[in-house]
Amino acid sequence: MPATERSTRDRLLDAFETLLVTAGSRAATLDAVAAEADVSKGGLLYHFPSKDELVDAMLERLREMGAADAERMAAAKNGPVAYYLETSVNNGSDFDRALTAAARIAQENDSRAGAALADLRDGWFAVLREHLGDEALARTIQLIGDGLYFDDTTGLAEKSALKHVRAVLKRLDVL
Repeated sequence: MPATERSTRDRLLDAFETLLVTAGSRAATLDAVAAEADVSKGGLLYHFPSKDELVDAMLERLREMGAADAERMAAAKNGPVAYYLETSVNNGSDFDRALTAAARIAQENDSRAGAALADLRDGWFAVLREHLGDEALARTIQLIGDGLYFDDTTGLAEKSALKHVRAVLKRLDVL
């Protein structure tokens, strides 16, 4: 497949995610996606004949990003726990945009998006469980990360939250 086609495909997916995040699902029409990506409607339909196919491709790309993130987490120099907690913030990355876009789709009771998000969580959990050797502790760390991410993405973030989490986990000899 030529590089320009892949680039167009990614631009369309980026545009779709951006519209989901900034304006919601109703605003993320095929016409709006094409306009946002600066691609003709025919160009969009060449890659994605329907909105359902656009959603499927977005979720597949999210799964790929999640798998790569779990690999980075497993190989992290400071360990998987520190990596997971330190990345439990929205830094404006493509991955964060994709996560938020998938959450918007999941809020509409789309089981595909819910399954994709569950797959991501399962991947991160597997790395934590393997590293820690303790299912309950791994789940607790994951829930702490979820809380940090929620606080950050809702604008409620306590600036020293991660510092406090690190201090407690050090006392528990987890970090």
